[in-house]
Amino acid sequence: MELGRLGLVSGEGRRVDVDVMLDGLEFGGERYEPVPSIVSARLDVARTVSGYSLRLRLEARVSGPCTRCLADAAVVLGIDAREVDQPGAGEEVRSPYVDGDELDVHSWARDALALAMPTQILCREDCLGLCAVCGEDLNATADGHGHEPAPDPRWSKLSELRLD
Repeated sequence: MELGRLGLVSGEGRRVDVDVMLDGLEFGGERYEPVPSIVSARLDVARTVSGYSLRLRLEARVSGPCTRCLADAAVVLGIDAREVDQPGAGEEVRSPYVDGDELDVHSWARDALALAMPTQILCREDCLGLCAVCGEDLNATADGHGHEPAPDPRWSKLSELRLD
């Protein structure tokens, strides 16, 4: 998006509604896709003396496998990201998404989505996951799922003892 086309002077701001394409993300070897891949976003642009103050707001639904049981899961994320670009004022106030008057909304939205992702996406809040021994889905089994405990390896030599 070309910020210069907004024709803003210092101290002036504008709200712009834009459609943003979101890319899928990969976490822990699993792929998570935004559905739909193009979402409406609200962009607030304010012109400062030498640059811009920016705010991006959008809502995205991301779907992929549950991190516990691998069933289908989805999460809705509300994103509210801010950037400041003040050329000549130091690297800490330079936005990586602004190059001159050109704003890379796609990259900004992708990075904001990645930062908003929860550490775990679950199919339901009380997901029990998979059995560590046999891999069975514990959400679909009766409460009595279990296995004989493995013998303690420290006592393995006693199994070789023959008392005839």
